[in-house]
Amino acid sequence: MNRFALAASTLTAAVGLALVLQAPVHAADDSKAMGKEKLEKCYGINAAGKNDCAAGSHSCAGQATAARDPKSFVLIPTGSCAKIAGGTTSAM
Repeated sequence: MNRFALAASTLTAAVGLALVLQAPVHAADDSKAMGKEKLEKCYGINAAGKNDCAAGSHSCAGQATAARDPKSFVLIPTGSCAKIAGGTTSAM
């Protein structure tokens, strides 16, 4: 391989790599998708300290002392609460 061909292929590879690295990545991101969906409050499915808020038992997020607290809720996509054992859309 002569010097001209080697230099041309190296330059082409470098330019191609630079273009690929600058292209925007459109990967599916669950957190962005969740923002577009409608959410509902689902009571009784939280883990201890992993709730979004509560109905009267404490001030708000992350303060549930027990798992599956019937007064603490977690925000989930609309329609999903009915599919989860022990989940209700109203506080007990």
